[in-house]
Amino acid sequence: MKRTPTSAQAIPSSESQLLTLSSTQYNWENLVVEQCHHPASGQYKALNSDEHIVYLGLVARPITLTRIRGERVNQGIWKKGDIAIAPASDSLSDHWKWEGEDKYVEMRLATTFVEKVALEALNLDSNRVDLDDKFRERDPQLEQIGMMLLSELQNGGIAGKLYVESLTNVLAIHLLRNYTTTQPTLILPGDGLPSYQMKQIMEFIDSSLDQEIKLSDLAELSGMSQFHFSRCFKQTLNMSPHQYIIQQRVERAKQLLNSKDLTLSEIALQCGFSSQSHLGEWFRKTVGVTPKAYRKMQ
Repeated sequence: MKRTPTSAQAIPSSESQLLTLSSTQYNWENLVVEQCHHPASGQYKALNSDEHIVYLGLVARPITLTRIRGERVNQGIWKKGDIAIAPASDSLSDHWKWEGEDKYVEMRLATTFVEKVALEALNLDSNRVDLDDKFRERDPQLEQIGMMLLSELQNGGIAGKLYVESLTNVLAIHLLRNYTTTQPTLILPGDGLPSYQMKQIMEFIDSSLDQEIKLSDLAELSGMSQFHFSRCFKQTLNMSPHQYIIQQRVERAKQLLNSKDLTLSEIALQCGFSSQSHLGEWFRKTVGVTPKAYRKMQ
């Protein structure tokens, strides 16, 4: 479908940018991920943006790519895995030109969120948060984050918002640690969560399984940043908050499947899954059989 962009607009008489997938329908917080495809040579001009943008190349065949940003001109052979970073700017916009078929994933991070992560996780003054402008970088870790987000987008957001929230935090931390002039050192907690906090978190999760559970809510209970909370939680239980919540939802579903009065759709909603198919997907992955088969076994 034709793209109706928030951060870019097609130049008249040029090849329009084609948007194949977008996360906007899933309402991910602080992040928009889009998969784009240009079937032929063309160009477009990005609008001034209040978002930090990361581009990750997906095209298998190398292409010639040109970017004009203010008075700066970059040109080179763009390959799969190449990365460009366009910092948020009120005055500068990017003019892109490409020769040949182009595919890439675009990740747009809210500047207010990046500033919040800088302050909470790195104790970095938000006024000093200036991301570096990069045209063609090779960064295996950043590429992996991008591919994980793309996979979640392609799978219809099945892992859930909490999973995406965790990746969004990791993405922001990685950019702040590696692509700013300050390049702060991340101080990591040495231990997991204390038992009283862990008990409080688990009770909150158990009472909220039928609702959307946000990483920000769990982090607030612990008095930590989202990034530090995720690390401490995993140190304590050897699994991420997202994995634990999925596990608990499946366990709740197993209990409810013993009741013949509830339909699979009703069980899915009571366990916090978006639909019966969503329940079935995670139930099969975790238990090894479908909910219907499990019910018959009981």
